[in-house]
Amino acid sequence: MLVCHCRGISDRQIRRAVKNGCASAREVARETGAGMRCGGCRSNVKAIVNEALAGELAKSAPGESMIDMALPVEG
Repeated sequence: MLVCHCRGISDRQIRRAVKNGCASAREVARETGAGMRCGGCRSNVKAIVNEALAGELAKSAPGESMIDMALPVEG
């Protein structure tokens, strides 16, 4: 799906940027140009980045929740 019409950036390109290490919408914008011209797509870019980051987190730590990773376990 085309997300940024000004730059011709698709959701796949945004997801690929996250997979390649971008960790925020700002980093994706620098990498792809999405949201850098008129700004009309920024909210969609952010939503796709957040969704992709959640997917990458789930792949890297299956079975753990965000709370499990944030709280140290003493024992």
